[in-house]
Amino acid sequence: MSIYNSIGLHYSKTRVPDIRIVNKIIDLLNLPKNSIIADIGAGTGGYSLALANKGFLVNAIEPSLVMQKQAVEHPQVKWFTGYAENLPLLDNSVDTVVSILAIHHFSHLPKAFQEMHRIIKNGAIILLTFDIRLAQKIWLYDYFPFLWEDALQFLPLNEQINLIQINTKRRVEAIPLLLPYDLSDLFAAAGWRRPELYLQAEVRAGISSLALANQDLVDQGVKLLTADLSSEKWRKQYGDIHNLTEIDIGYRFIHTTLNN
Repeated sequence: MSIYNSIGLHYSKTRVPDIRIVNKIIDLLNLPKNSIIADIGAGTGGYSLALANKGFLVNAIEPSLVMQKQAVEHPQVKWFTGYAENLPLLDNSVDTVVSILAIHHFSHLPKAFQEMHRIIKNGAIILLTFDIRLAQKIWLYDYFPFLWEDALQFLPLNEQINLIQINTKRRVEAIPLLLPYDLSDLFAAAGWRRPELYLQAEVRAGISSLALANQDLVDQGVKLLTADLSSEKWRKQYGDIHNLTEIDIGYRFIHTTLNN
C-alpha cells in the first residue's frame, strides 16, 4: 500500500503546483501542445492538471487511491493506478515523461528508469529531484535535524544520473532549481523564508519527511521554533535570510534526452 494512503489525506491543500515549476517543465519538454505526457507518481494530480491546462494530454500514474480521489477532473487527464516499477502503459505510448519530487519514494530506481524509457517514444524524461549534499544547511535543519540526516540516505545526484544513463542510455543534464521565497507548492524546504509555515500541522502533513518522521522529534522542533519566533530569537539569528529572494537548497531538474 502506498504511504500516501495514510499521510496524503489533505495533501492537495498545501501542495499547490507552482506555475514557475510548471513553465520550466514545459520549457524543458520542448513539445507541441496535445503531446502525451506520462506523470509518474502524480499524487493528487496538481502538476498533471497544470500541464493539461497548458494544452497537453496527461496520463497520470499514482498508486494511492487516497491521492487520486483528491484530483480535480480534467478531460485531458487520464488516471492509472500503478507503480513506477511496473507502469500500466504500453511501449512507446507517450511522447514524454515527467516525475515531480517522487523518485525518492520509488522502491527500485533502475527498474523505474527502465520503465520510463520503455513507454516513451523519443521525447525527454524530466525529473525534479534533490540532493541535500548540494544544499546550504539553512535554519530549518537546526530545528528538525532529522530532515538533514534522513535526506542523506537518498542517492547523491551523480548516482541518480549514473543510474539513468545505465538504464536508459540517455544523455543527462542537471539544472538547479533556485527556490523562490513564495512557492505555492509547500514541499520540504519551500518555506525557507517563511518559518511560520512549519508551525501549521496541515503544512507538515503535506511534507512526507515530516509526516513520516518520529512525531516526538517533530513536536520538539515545532515547540522550539514557536518559542524562538515569539521571542524574536529566530529573527535575530536567522533574519538575514529575508534579504534573499531565491536560494539553492539542492533541488535539481534532471533533463534526459536520447543520444541521436
